[in-house]
Amino acid sequence: MSRDLLNRIDQRTRLAGHNRLALLLFRLGGRQLFGVNVFKVQEVLRRPPLFPIPRLPPGFVGAADIRGRSVPILDLGSAVRYPERHLDPPYLVVTEFNRSVQGFLVAEVDRIVNIAVEDIRPPPELGVDDSYLTAVTRYGGELIQVIDVESVLADATGAKMLQSIEQRLKLGSGEEPVRILVTDDSRVARNQIRGVLDQLGVSSTLLSDGRQAIEHLKQLAAEGIDVTRHYAMVISDIEMPSMDGYTLTTEIRRDPALAGLFVLLHTSLSGVFNNAMVDQVGANAFVAKYSANELAEKVLARVQAFQREKAAA
Repeated sequence: MSRDLLNRIDQRTRLAGHNRLALLLFRLGGRQLFGVNVFKVQEVLRRPPLFPIPRLPPGFVGAADIRGRSVPILDLGSAVRYPERHLDPPYLVVTEFNRSVQGFLVAEVDRIVNIAVEDIRPPPELGVDDSYLTAVTRYGGELIQVIDVESVLADATGAKMLQSIEQRLKLGSGEEPVRILVTDDSRVARNQIRGVLDQLGVSSTLLSDGRQAIEHLKQLAAEGIDVTRHYAMVISDIEMPSMDGYTLTTEIRRDPALAGLFVLLHTSLSGVFNNAMVDQVGANAFVAKYSANELAEKVLARVQAFQREKAAA
């Protein structure tokens, strides 16, 4: 079953850019369905033998030899503190994102489904900033909770939210204040990007999905604000609920009041496919997550160009 599921991923990825999302559905125990973007999935396997490795973070249960590579393995149900979690989950979902490969143990792998992004909603407000859900949706009458695996992995590894950037990348003192719009559904990614922008001396507006971003930009334009001078650039994730980054970029280019905005797509999903889509939808640049210095370099180059444009106007 798992091989058949993964064989269909290539077909599903062709939907990207059409504001649709393919989710690999799985269970952690009990009946609740969870999902993860198939772009992050390399393969699904029966649980292989695990072996301990020194200084593995506490949330991990060991490592596995996957095609000649030692891959750290996390019990996902335990990591998200799911009360009905399987105590000995038999399936392994091997993922690649943020330039790393890791495996998540799950109780059951269900199927891949294709869902219109407009049917995907933000998670319920819980009054806390550390929810492990990035979205919720329904399929066939069942509730699906989409897990923010970036946040799960960051918490499990104790990854620092703030990575220092090289001094050479920082703006000089006395420069005119610059604003950047950031949209990303992952709290970890938003905090990381804000950390880079703060170090650059750039102010940021943070939103959690593409629809919020386009509505915000259109509202500014309706108020008579020149959005292309208000924001130096838009930094957008690609895979988001309500409206993905490809569609957000397309909507920006279609609106004469917004079309001149510089758009940088910033995603945990790298590869030739993304680069082709960046050109197709008219984005200006693409950076794979997560390198503070690479992001800072792109932002600094754009901010300096933006400042020159304003000075020449």
